[in-house]
Amino acid sequence: MKKIKYENTEREAKLKRSESMATAAAKSTPAKRRRIDDGKQIALIEGLPDHISEICLSLVCRPSLLAAVCTRWRRLVYSPEFPPFSSLYALFVASSSDPAPGFRRVNSEIRFMCFDPVSSKWDPLPPPPPELPLNRIIYRHPSYISFNLPIQCVSAAGKLVIIAGSNQELSPAISHPLIFDPISSAWTSGPPIGSPRRWCATGACGGVIYIASGMSSQFSSTVAKSIEKLDLTEHNRSNWEKLREMRDLRFSREAIDAVGWRRKLLMVNVKGDAVKEGAIYDVVNDDWETMPEEMVAGWRGPVAAMEEETLYSVDEKKGTVRIYDAEKREWREVVMVEGGEELLKGAQQVTAVAGKLCVVTVDGRIVVVDVMAEPAKIWTVEKPQGLEPVSVHVLPRMSRPDFS
Repeated sequence: MKKIKYENTEREAKLKRSESMATAAAKSTPAKRRRIDDGKQIALIEGLPDHISEICLSLVCRPSLLAAVCTRWRRLVYSPEFPPFSSLYALFVASSSDPAPGFRRVNSEIRFMCFDPVSSKWDPLPPPPPELPLNRIIYRHPSYISFNLPIQCVSAAGKLVIIAGSNQELSPAISHPLIFDPISSAWTSGPPIGSPRRWCATGACGGVIYIASGMSSQFSSTVAKSIEKLDLTEHNRSNWEKLREMRDLRFSREAIDAVGWRRKLLMVNVKGDAVKEGAIYDVVNDDWETMPEEMVAGWRGPVAAMEEETLYSVDEKKGTVRIYDAEKREWREVVMVEGGEELLKGAQQVTAVAGKLCVVTVDGRIVVVDVMAEPAKIWTVEKPQGLEPVSVHVLPRMSRPDFS
């Protein structure tokens, strides 16, 4: 059943790609549809109008095959007219070993990069405008010897959003979310957050981002019980909306993920081996409920929901992957290839898209698990030299209209 559902999803994605190509072709002028090399008009496919060729080529599942054929097709793959393929985006910090005794920890530079699956290389994201406070966010602080400060990012509606972090004074570094749109390759600043915070719960569900609990410059019970949302699907991006308060203050202890699953947000208050409590927020009815103990039991590491429908958990100690059966209220272990668990030990963050899990481990690996395969296949993505990943996200590739 799982494979059939995935295949249906792939067919739907292909259909959407072809529909978007047809729409783009209908809107484009004939002059724009024809590629020009050295003053000569050259067709994408000999004997076909380019707008028809674009629709045909958009049905190829692997853009890398198109890019390898010829320069004209490679330009098409990166053009705004071609349906964007998925790419891996990562938040990196410069690698640094622990300082010698008597020396202070120095904050590492923050970098965002995109892994292009066609060229198999990492490309830096355009720098945000100087007025956007990315440089205020810190990852390491001299007051903490072995603890890194969380930088909380979410992906929603095809955009990457930096939503919470700390500054040098250990206060909230972000008063407005920083939003990167891969299609326009541009950063923008979202509307001001009602209560800027850090060490909070952040997540997304249905194109809407949420920020809950946490603390501001100092602890406040009002902030610790509050939750706000911002709908990224609205073009005017209206202000943040305050929602029904949480029932208690137990979710302000550390930075946690709010996992979007079946029109609900799932939160577990602590990481590691501590006694955990879970809460579920119903995004439709604006109400809270207690998470079943059977579901909480699976939170042995990072958790993500595939297409906001199927929950996967990665055990940070054992490296095992589990899938949640909502009907039976139990977690089942996913069978992986031999040795796969070793690569996943120390899992810190996970994202789930198109049948694959992308995992960041404590020792700086980026690991991909194909959970649709039986047994699940697993491999690592080579990271840029001198950088260590903090989080990974899967979004549309950046447009490169000037690609040659």
